[in-house]
Amino acid sequence: MPTPEKGWSYAPRLIRPGSGKDITLAQSGIAILGVNRVSCGFRPAGSPGLYPLLPPRPLPRPSPMSMFNTVGKSAAQSGRKPNTLRKLERVNRALRHEQPDRVPISDFFWGGFTRRWRAELGLPADANPYYHYDLDLITTVPNMDPWIRPFETIQESAEEVTVRTGFGAIMHKHFSFPMPEMRAWDLDTFEKLQQATFDRPDDPRRFFAAGDNQIAGVGDGFERNSPAWIDTVKSLWPDLPVYGSMIEVSECLTRLIGQQNALMWMGEYPEEMGEVINRLGAYYLAMAEAELAAGKGYLDGFVIWGDVAYRKSTFMSPTYWRTYFKPWVAKIAAAAHAHGLPVIYHGCGNVKAIFADYIEMGIDGYNPLEAKAGMDVVELRRQYGHQIAFCGNSDVQVWETGDRAAIRREVLRKLNAAKGGGMIFMSDHSVSSGVSGATYDYIVKLVREHGQYPLKLDEYDEVL
Repeated sequence: MPTPEKGWSYAPRLIRPGSGKDITLAQSGIAILGVNRVSCGFRPAGSPGLYPLLPPRPLPRPSPMSMFNTVGKSAAQSGRKPNTLRKLERVNRALRHEQPDRVPISDFFWGGFTRRWRAELGLPADANPYYHYDLDLITTVPNMDPWIRPFETIQESAEEVTVRTGFGAIMHKHFSFPMPEMRAWDLDTFEKLQQATFDRPDDPRRFFAAGDNQIAGVGDGFERNSPAWIDTVKSLWPDLPVYGSMIEVSECLTRLIGQQNALMWMGEYPEEMGEVINRLGAYYLAMAEAELAAGKGYLDGFVIWGDVAYRKSTFMSPTYWRTYFKPWVAKIAAAAHAHGLPVIYHGCGNVKAIFADYIEMGIDGYNPLEAKAGMDVVELRRQYGHQIAFCGNSDVQVWETGDRAAIRREVLRKLNAAKGGGMIFMSDHSVSSGVSGATYDYIVKLVREHGQYPLKLDEYDEVL
């Protein structure tokens, strides 16, 4: 297992736009592969100048809301509410492929959606979809940055900010855009990656201290000094089933060195890169085990984040994935199962080539099953039966149209996969700012009305 003495190091440097690592989207491996990911940004070609390092100072926070900053309304000492236990039983029965009272529902919400939803439905400024709709589970994120440190301010204004994060990534966030862009990485050569050393995977600050971290702080929103993970978990625990989470190696590489570098180095140095993957795998397995220990008694499940695919297939060959990536996913899942927790794997893109592998690893549920990448939960149920639960696949691009007839068809048809249990209703990635408040309100009502068992799917009922 890597330690601070044997594994990964950091040296600050200046980043010059237009350098070899500062590329346009058209030049990147992401564009070549045709990826359609809401989590990937781009920079306009021709951005000028040298970004000088500035002393850290408070940054503008006009849009702190993000997918992962929901804080609960209750104190853990008050105990779990009966309704929370009913929701937990509903989710667990679905993941065991038993029919609960109704199909569970949850999602991930962009900050832009939450603001729009509040405004359009006339809701209070602190209204939250998880509480407003009494959703059935929520996922939390600890500090998974390799280097635990405050964001380093490179450039800022009232409209945008550029920071260096604990992944050594130079990230630019324009507050009016939904997603950030990764501009450069400190580990910009394979040799630097091989020689790097990281903070300990079990560092208590990951779970017990407030602070900056990339996944919680730089995404669809921007926020400094995210609350301590355990405090968030305990605040949510009385009201909602709470899942912990951990990235696996593929997701780490995207943030640590960028997808283009990761894929190029797999091709140029396949065995040496495999050694790096194994070291990272051991590192994040240890971090997952530390999280499970830190959250003992407060977690109801566990999510593994690990995007390995784009719209057409996997980023790397299935053989390479099975050799180096898969074993570490299996070990993280086994660690969560050893704590009695169900496991949901989150992997964007078209994973048909390796979908059976997740069943083999004992993954309980798969998310998000992107419709825009050709995934169809009804066809997957026909193909795999009840070997794995499905969490997602309702096409958010249909939701964004606001067309009630099309949305009704989308929701009711996908609910066919919930026959016999085995489904948590969610979008096929996250609820974007393109979805109106009235539309999401309508979707929840559809699921609650037609997702009661026995299901009432009307003209969209299909034989599986």
